[in-house]
Amino acid sequence: MAQSKKQSLTYKGHPLRRKDNMIYFGSMADSYIIMLQILSTTKVKDLDVADKVSIQLQLTDPDLKSRDRVVRKSEKSSLYSAMDLADVWLQRALSAK
Repeated sequence: MAQSKKQSLTYKGHPLRRKDNMIYFGSMADSYIIMLQILSTTKVKDLDVADKVSIQLQLTDPDLKSRDRVVRKSEKSSLYSAMDLADVWLQRALSAK
């Protein structure tokens, strides 16, 4: 009986975690992480598609209050454009160490 190693989902080399309508992009071991929140969806055939997504670049410092962690925020009209912007923000934030 072969044991399969559980693989996590990644996007452009960074881990993705999803809980309900929240998507976390990046690693908590880094100094920054992206939080995406799907605010609304529309039905396309039988599929719910995000049509309003909130993006936040956040510090991972646990000593800060949640509102003090937010460095940048924006809203986009699709999950694709939100992920595209999230990748740019995360790359810039992590390379500015």
